[in-house]
Amino acid sequence: MLQNRKKYQLNCCGRMLDLGGRPLIMGILNVTPDSFSDGGRYLEAAEAVEHGLRMVGEGAAIIDVGGESTRPGSEAVGAEEQVRRVVPVIEGLVRQTQVPVSIDTRSAAVAKAAFEAGATIVNDISALRFDAEMAGFAARNELAVILMHMQGSPGDMQRKPRYDDVVGEVKGFLAERIDYAVGAGIGGDRLVVDPGIGFGKTVEHNLLLLKRLAEFGELGVPVLIGPSRKSFIGKVLGLEDPGERLFGTAAVVAMSAVLGAQIIRVHDVGEMSQVVKLAWAISQS
Repeated sequence: MLQNRKKYQLNCCGRMLDLGGRPLIMGILNVTPDSFSDGGRYLEAAEAVEHGLRMVGEGAAIIDVGGESTRPGSEAVGAEEQVRRVVPVIEGLVRQTQVPVSIDTRSAAVAKAAFEAGATIVNDISALRFDAEMAGFAARNELAVILMHMQGSPGDMQRKPRYDDVVGEVKGFLAERIDYAVGAGIGGDRLVVDPGIGFGKTVEHNLLLLKRLAEFGELGVPVLIGPSRKSFIGKVLGLEDPGERLFGTAAVVAMSAVLGAQIIRVHDVGEMSQVVKLAWAISQS
């Protein structure tokens, strides 16, 4: 399947990240007390850096650092607190690894501090809608940008998500945000799209987006999928504890690797690196 998928190079502040073959793993590093799966585990900067380096050793090609939980029902965290949480971690990582570091934030002020600390990618769940300064900042400093779809906000997105055509509507939204980003001066070689699994979607919405993942390749930029340990997996499998969703995550990761994702964002880097490697080998045989 998809042996002839389009090959990309992602421009991260002048450094080119090859997305031309097997999907890359993005390791999740939440420096938060309340993330749904690993909140509170890496609050100390030294522990967070150690975990990030461990993920690099396990196969992560990008480390995504976040100082604000965006789980369903979460409340916003101020920029100053996010900066306090993430900057020492980013500084520690860039001193010890060449792997690109991404900052998971909607705030231009946080993105600025993260960029100054060494981050070269902004992972914005609002797709540049939350902060009017974000697009201009990213453009001026040549940051790569991940544009994600979300219906509503983290506080209310899972109350009553509704679509007439979830794939068409999400794809149309992402196409519009690509146009917006390019119009703001962000080159197409610095953009990635994310359909936003779990962000304002029912179980059925998530499954359909994954089934038709290949259609997002028509947008002309790399596609990121972030299914790791999410509640739709738990609902399908009857598993309430996010920590028990490893095998369900592996199934989604394998499908995503085959159906067109260029980047897959996960907690369990070592295990999912193996899943991607084998799924890719089968798909290319």
